[in-house]
Parts: sequence; structure tokens; C-alpha cells
Amino acid sequence: MGLADASGPRDTQALLSATQAMDLRRRDYHMERPLLNQEHLEELGRWGSAPRTHQWRTWCSRARAYALLLQHLPVLVWLPRYPVRDWLLGDLLSGLSVAIMQLPQGLAYALLAGLPPVFGLYSSFYPVFIYFLFGTSRHISVGTFAVMSVMVGSVTESLAPQALNDSMINETARDAARVQVASTLSVLVGLFQVGLGLIHFGFVVTYLSEPLVRGYTTAAAVQVFVSQLKYVFGLHLSSHSGPLSLIYTVLEVCWKLPQSKVGTVVTAAVAGVVLVVVKLLNDKLQQQLPMPIPGELLTLIGATGISYGMGLKHRFEVDVVGNIPAGLVPPVAPNTQLFSKLVGSAFTIAVVGFAIAISLGKIFALRHGYRVDSNQELVALGLSNLIGGIFQCFPVSCSMSRSLVQESTGGNSQVAGAISSLFILLIIVKLGELFHDLPKAVLAAIIIVNLKGMLRQLSDMRSLWKANRADLLIWLVTFTATILLNLDLGLVVAVIFSLLLVVVRTQMPHYSVLGQVPDTDIYRDVAEYSEAKEVRGVKVFRSSATVYFANAEFYSDALKQRCGVDVDFLISQKKKLLKKQEQLKLKQLQKEEKLRKQAASPKGASVSINVNTSLEDMRSNNVEDCKMMQVSSGDKMEDATANGQEDSKAPDGSTLKALGLPQPDFHSLILDLGALSFVDTVCLKSLKNIFHDFREIEVEVYMAACHSPVVSQLEAGHFFDASITKKHLFASVHDAVTFALQHPRPVPDSPVSVTRL
Repeated sequence: MGLADASGPRDTQALLSATQAMDLRRRDYHMERPLLNQEHLEELGRWGSAPRTHQWRTWCSRARAYALLLQHLPVLVWLPRYPVRDWLLGDLLSGLSVAIMQLPQGLAYALLAGLPPVFGLYSSFYPVFIYFLFGTSRHISVGTFAVMSVMVGSVTESLAPQALNDSMINETARDAARVQVASTLSVLVGLFQVGLGLIHFGFVVTYLSEPLVRGYTTAAAVQVFVSQLKYVFGLHLSSHSGPLSLIYTVLEVCWKLPQSKVGTVVTAAVAGVVLVVVKLLNDKLQQQLPMPIPGELLTLIGATGISYGMGLKHRFEVDVVGNIPAGLVPPVAPNTQLFSKLVGSAFTIAVVGFAIAISLGKIFALRHGYRVDSNQELVALGLSNLIGGIFQCFPVSCSMSRSLVQESTGGNSQVAGAISSLFILLIIVKLGELFHDLPKAVLAAIIIVNLKGMLRQLSDMRSLWKANRADLLIWLVTFTATILLNLDLGLVVAVIFSLLLVVVRTQMPHYSVLGQVPDTDIYRDVAEYSEAKEVRGVKVFRSSATVYFANAEFYSDALKQRCGVDVDFLISQKKKLLKKQEQLKLKQLQKEEKLRKQAASPKGASVSINVNTSLEDMRSNNVEDCKMMQVSSGDKMEDATANGQEDSKAPDGSTLKALGLPQPDFHSLILDLGALSFVDTVCLKSLKNIFHDFREIEVEVYMAACHSPVVSQLEAGHFFDASITKKHLFASVHDAVTFALQHPRPVPDSPVSVTRL
């Protein structure tokens, strides 16, 4: 019974193996075609440059104008088709849920930006409604965001620092100055984003890789956490800005920790515990609850009531929000005199805000099957900041936590965003003054608890260590630079480092010698594929990256090293031996000429007769000897020898074998150029040098697998000439190998005849 049980799986495995082998044989394909070099391929495929379309002809048409209107005002496209029955209820619930989160976060993030809390409410209304009109993402929640707020806060604190005297007058003047800085900054950020979007510069965000963005946002979360410690402990700290400001702030907090106010610490701790518990309940009961428990709003209301009832401000010296004016503020023109001071920070904030928004937008678009236009997103976000800045808002982006809530609670479009902005408008007009006694420590607790998601990104270090060490290096450099140099300089350093790392990685690509996989036309690295064998007499070389000015020299050096032949040494030895041969031959001819002169005129004759006699005698010799004597009186002899002109006249005496030098064990070199995406002048020169050097050691060079744009660039760079033609370029590596095997040795008389088909 046991034997039968054991034989069963073996029979099944044998049957499966036979079936798989049969399937493989069925998948075999056989194809016969002529051997194709580039000339034949262009003739066979009728290659020609791609036609260019002239869009300017239709630029001024009415249809084009209407299309531009719909492109830049997407609400006209999707709102008339809005499915009211299917989407309205979900958008209504989603909008209310987001508004409930937006209210406390707006108040808290305004504090983070160094502004009075009411300006967080303004920034939660105007930009959200503008994005409803111009945005293309259906799910992101635009408004205040911790990273953007802390970047704004670093700017406002540096240009409008804390006054030494904490009097009411100084505090009011400081707040007014900071509001002007923040609103002007928002206008400038909006101008940058709109301008970049209109010139289709949305691809700029591609230079911010995911490890860079995650490292940057993690460092920003640490900056946010440290900035809120003064509200948690009730401390009055000096204003620090610029490099190492975070370190100075931490040291000052540690120094003044004994001065902490117990009432403020207890208030922040209780609020933080309540928020954490509510978030844990939301995570555990996610499937049962129709919408998340509004823990932040409940904490806000409860803390305000307790603060008012117990008099926390007067009894325990707990700082409160203070007066929140009701109603909207009139538009204010930006202070253009601040533009020169804000331009650097504005560009950084514009890029970071767009990177965060487009990253989340593409995630939701991929999940729900629609398309997000990156350039239009840039315009929409820019208009939100531009118009918001005129109404005294500070720069905004989108929030990850609110966007997830908007999606999970049934939101299907930006109607949810419009509903949330209308709810915030109601708070601004009627209910804002009710939060007069809200403790600032509660807002700090809300901010810190909401940092949980970004601080979790510290675990990226472990995953990146296993997945990609280069990305880990980008993450660490970004994080460290942002912590030490502040948010604006940190981003600049991170982008420069990541771009330099790309250059370094292309400078050191993987070079490989290829061998043929048995019974196929496939060629793979012989170091990686044990069954791949080098074709006898043919060396196939490949680089994993394009060849350009930064790595062209490395490419040539790696090629000569992998070929196993000291090319430079052979060329120098060959030139030395040829020069020595010519010198010996020249001395022999001079000696023979001297003997002829003595025999022809023993008593002495004129110089002209001697010369004529010698020339007549030399005509009886071979042509090469005559040429040697004609240039023996000057430096032309050395130039002719150095240029190898004698090699073609005496091939037998100038070969490596005749000179006693070792010959390479291959007669053909094939460069697999399939990885090339472009070529520059340095690459062209390097390839020509490779042809010249290997031909000097009697190895013919071929190229294979070039893409059409690269071939066009080779032609534009005048790479092809009489010695290097398109017959040296083949459609595939196998074509080149087949041709090389049919022509095992180049003919020394003419390099062009080697590839004559």
C-alpha cells in the first residue's frame, strides 16, 4: 500500500513533465529571414523620419477654444453628467465627515503656521471651493496640511519673529505681520503653480522620487512634532530659523522643561489619550460604523466646554485660542515688496504641495479607474492658493487623512469637497466665536496624534534596506538634510543628491560579455547564465546603461578589460616595432645609396649628378623603397610611418603575427547597443576610437540592436563614413554574430571590404 502511495506522485510528476515538454515543443517557432544590417533593414522596412503634425493650424479654431475651456474648467465636463441618484447621498455624508475633520485641523494647522486659528478656517473654505471648479481628482481633500503649515510657519517666524515683550500690542502687530507674510506667500506659490501648469511643467514632480518624498514628509513630521512641544508644555520659546533651528529648539525645550505648566501638560495629555482611543475604536469598528466617530470634533467641543466651565485660562494659566472674529474678511492685495524675500520658499512650497497632491490623486485615480491631469492639477492647486492668498489664506495642499475619509465614507466627486467648504463657511459666519476658550494644548494634541501616519514612515528604512540600498540612501540623506537644514534647504539638498546619484549610477552600470543560449538566437551574460557560451572567435559586449559623456571613458575601459586583451599595449608595441623596422630599412637604403655613389663617381662629381644618378638607380627598386627615399630628408617619413600608410603596402610585414606579437583569440567584436536611448558627441567619438583601436589589433567591430532614434542621431553626428558604414550595424546581435562567423578575419588591404555583402 505504501509503495503504491509513493509511486502515485512519481507517476503524476512524470506525466506533468511530459506534458510540459510537449507544451514547450508546441511553443517552438522556426523563422527564416535574410541576415539584416541597417541598410537592408531600412530598405526592407522603408524607414523614414516620423511626420510632424502642425497644431498651429487648428490653434485659433472655435473647437480648439472650447476644448481649452473644458480642459481648464473640468467642472463643466463632469457636473452636467453628475449621477444625482447614485452619488449625491455618498457625497453628502462624505462632505460632512470631512468638514468635521477640517474644522479642528484648520484651527490647529493655523497655529502650526504661526497664525491666529481663524485663518485656518479661511484656508479650509476658499481653496477647497476653487479646487471644486478646477480640479481633476474626485477624491483628494484640499485644504490645510501639516507639512505645508510647518513650512509656512518657518517662513513667518523668520520674517516676523516673536517679540521680546509679550504684550497685547506686540502680539497683535506680530500676528498682522505674519498674516501678511503668509497671504503674500500663498499668492506667490499660486503664481508659480499656475505658471508651471500652463507651460505643461507638471513633470517637474517626477524629480521627487517616492523615497525622497517619504523621507521629506517624515522629517517634516518631526519638525511639526517639535514645533508643538511649546504648546504641550506651555513654554515661551525664542524664535529659531535657518539651519540647525530644530536642534536649537529641542535644546531650549529641554532647558526650560522645569518651567512647564502642569495644567497645560494635563490638558494636552488627556486630549491626546481621548484622540488615540477614538482612533483605535474607529479602526476596530470600521466595518460596523457607517462613518468614523468624529473624535477630533468631540474633543474640540468637550475641551472648549471644560475650559469655559472650569476657567482653565485664569485658574491654571492654560493658553486658549482667544477671539475668533465672525464673518469673512475682504480681499487684500499682496505685499509685492516681500516677493524678493519669499521667492525661494514659495517655489519650494509650490513643488512640495503639488508633489503631495498629485501623488495622492494618482493613487485614488488608479484605484477608481479614472485619469488625473498633472498639468491641470498644478493649475487648480495654483488657483486655490492664488485666490486664497488674496483672501488672507496661507498655502494649502491636500491631506492624506481627510482624503482617505472622503473616499471611505462614500465620496465619489468633489461635490463632497464643496459641501465641506460650505459647512466651514457656516462655522466662520456664525459659530466660530464659540471656540474662544478652546485650549491651544488641545490643538497641539490633535496635530501630534495626526502625525502617526507620517511618523510610521520611519519603518521605511528597514524595508528599503532589503529592497534597494540606493533608495535607502536617498531617504536617509533627505531626512537628515531636512532635519538639520530646515525644510527649504533640505529639499534642495535632497533633489540635488538624488540627481547626482542617478548620474553616478549611470556612470557605473553593469557591463557584461554575452554568450549564446544553446539552440536559440538569445544572448545573455555568461557570468549569470551557466549554459550561455561565448561564440568562438566572436566577443559580444553590452552595457546596461546608455553611453554618454559621463561614462564613455568607463565604457571603453570596461570593454578592453572584459575582452581579455591589453589593446593599448598591443597598439603601442606594434607602433614601436613598425618604427624600428622602418628605421632599419632606411639605414640599409642609405648605406646602399652611399655605395652606389662611390661606385658611380670615384673621382668626385657634382652633387646634382650624384643625386640624379641615385634617383635613376632607385627607380629600379620597388615603389615602396622609392617613397622611403623621397621623404627621408624630412619629417614626412615619420608621419607616414606613424599613420600606418606602409601597412597597406606591406601587409605581411605589419601584422601582429609577422611582428611577433600575440594575436587576440577573437576576430570580431560586437557591441550590443540596445540599451542606448541617446548618443552625444562624446559617445560618437568614443565609438569611433573603439573601431580604430580594435582594427589596429586586427579585430573587426560591429554594432547591433540600435533603436531608430539612436541611428538618426548617429547620422546627424556624421558617425558613418567610408570606414564605418551602416553595414557595420545589424538589426540584432544574432545577425551580427552570424555575419562575423561568415567573415572570420578582416582583410588588411581595405577595412570597408570586410562588411561588403
